[in-house]
Amino acid sequence: MKIPQLRKKLETKSCHNITWEDNYSWIHQKNILEVLKDKNKLDPEVQEYLIQENAYTEHHLKDTASIQKNLFNEIKGRIKLDDESLPYKDHTYEYWTKTTTEGNYSIKLRKKIGETKIEEIWNGDKEKKKLGVEYFGIGDLEVSHNDKFLAYSLDIKGSEYYTIFIRNINTNEIVTKKIIDTSGSITFSLDDKYIFYSKLDENHRARKIYRHKIGNFEEDDDLIFEEKNEAFTVGISLSSDEKYYFITTSDHNTSEQYYFNVNEKVPNPVLIRKRKKGILYSISSWKNKFYNHTNQDAEDFKIDISDSLDNQNWRTYIAAKDEVLIGGCVFLENWIIRSETSDALDKLYVKNISTGHEEQLVFTDEKVFVPNISLRQKDKNTDEVYLGYSSPKTPSRVYLYNLKNKSKKLVKEQEIPSGHKPDDYIVERIDFKSHDGRLVPLTITRHKKTKIDGSAHLLLYGYGSYGNSMSPGFSSTKFSLIDRDIIWATAHIRGGMEKGMKWWKEGKLTNKKNTFEDFIYAAKYLIDKKYTSKGKIIGMGGSAGGLLMGVVANQAPELFLGLLMAVPFVDSLTTNLDHSLPLTVGEFDEFGNAKENKDHFDYIFSYAPYNNIKKMDYPHILITTSLSDNRVLFDEPAKFTAKLRDYKTDNNLLLLKTEMNAGHGGKSGRDGAIEEIALDYAFALKISKKI
Repeated sequence: MKIPQLRKKLETKSCHNITWEDNYSWIHQKNILEVLKDKNKLDPEVQEYLIQENAYTEHHLKDTASIQKNLFNEIKGRIKLDDESLPYKDHTYEYWTKTTTEGNYSIKLRKKIGETKIEEIWNGDKEKKKLGVEYFGIGDLEVSHNDKFLAYSLDIKGSEYYTIFIRNINTNEIVTKKIIDTSGSITFSLDDKYIFYSKLDENHRARKIYRHKIGNFEEDDDLIFEEKNEAFTVGISLSSDEKYYFITTSDHNTSEQYYFNVNEKVPNPVLIRKRKKGILYSISSWKNKFYNHTNQDAEDFKIDISDSLDNQNWRTYIAAKDEVLIGGCVFLENWIIRSETSDALDKLYVKNISTGHEEQLVFTDEKVFVPNISLRQKDKNTDEVYLGYSSPKTPSRVYLYNLKNKSKKLVKEQEIPSGHKPDDYIVERIDFKSHDGRLVPLTITRHKKTKIDGSAHLLLYGYGSYGNSMSPGFSSTKFSLIDRDIIWATAHIRGGMEKGMKWWKEGKLTNKKNTFEDFIYAAKYLIDKKYTSKGKIIGMGGSAGGLLMGVVANQAPELFLGLLMAVPFVDSLTTNLDHSLPLTVGEFDEFGNAKENKDHFDYIFSYAPYNNIKKMDYPHILITTSLSDNRVLFDEPAKFTAKLRDYKTDNNLLLLKTEMNAGHGGKSGRDGAIEEIALDYAFALKISKKI
């Protein structure tokens, strides 16, 4: 067996030769889950490989140091660093958060309603400094119903193993034992004697719900629910009317719910509806009625209503619509607010409970935007809500909106300190034909001075998995490219739910290749319509979007100048075959089960990026990953990079950067996030020869 030399194509003197077997399997560690918890268990040879790759990347991006610094300052300059959120009124206090110029993490504040004294109950920067850690991930921050306790969960490695702490707000004392290896979410009981939380198993799956008595430092917590199916994960929440707790267990495709009364001394969860493959449902209660948001007999969801869960008599409340995704409900004393999504655009509707009249909430003339709604107080007996929106060119605007008289008052507008003129930009929504004739939405944002003659470079962003929709909201960072004559386009490809549940189904399992074809046809459309030219497109995607980039690299490299691949899912077949990994079993309905289904094996093998690397020219590629990422393990992009180095026949850049103290979301903190964006953008500008 010929053993190739790892560094035979690398140029930096600091790199020495490391070898691997011909399938590069040495990078895939058997103790990978242990490494997520303790990076000291990383195999020394693998660690050396990652360090060498980081050195190689740093060497080849050395000439971008200045532009990275400029981009960092530019992006940060668009953020109002010293800012405060709108307040939320509880029974006794108003709560809000603020950020500061110096800090990287938010501060949580409160004051008694009607008083002026402000209390600081959480300061992320102080907490991080106290722990002396590099990575600081905040999972949940919850205040007890009596406003006495603050519960919070922290991940200090990036592996998404959260530890829960509870402290007395007034004394700052920890009042109970710390709870390790949780999913991070915290739910207080109404009497504030307990919290509910979910525990992660040995495969990093949340399959148990526990109740912990506050003040308990010694005894084991009470197990109140356990999911036996390894593909399902669990969570717990309080109903809208605060009468019940609902336990939801689900995978991506099927769900099941249990409930128990908030006053039960010993919780006894009762099954609502037995799970049925492919059926999702979510129930809440309001004003002695139960509302079920479900896709049963309604592919794109509907909302049913029942008077009881003991004697269920479900009837249609909001009917299903073809290729229109019906969203869930927000309940007020006199109103029910809900959302719809169609053609990658969201709409909000409000229904008068007493009259039954429903109408769309219209509060902007823009055609492409993202609306949002939030409650301004805990007391649901109100006609006023915070109603806001943003668009690809318009920063967020929030109004205090009266649902009864339809009056609105602008109460917060996202400020861009360095300046921003929405009229300088053009936003277009276009539908293009994919390989099978399906119309795919495409959102394009460009500077009004950018010429549509094929001369412009273009960044094409895509995701297309898990039913996650890419909403056309405002992102101030994008303008660092758009202002430099790079058009930004987002392809709303199949695999998301921009056009309903069918859109998701047409982009998963043995339809997965539609996702990739949609993206490639988006690139061809943009070239054909002179937004850009062949070889001037930079593809961008992360996680499952990195899978998309990996497939595109193998199937249509000639269309792209470069690819930005963040925590990319590129060794998808190997991961699918390993059922011990955190996400694999729960994703059988998304990607298939290659271990037990030959058709699935053959289909995944036919597109899996790692398995389809060829002896050919590839675009410039920047790959970023994190050592503690439990969703896409670092070995996937590492193996992909190693094999690609050995196969590619071009002299284009292939760079791998591994964050040694981060997780799936990258670095923690505001500055860390900006640094990562600046690196990506600097790479895009370098290969576009704009620096």
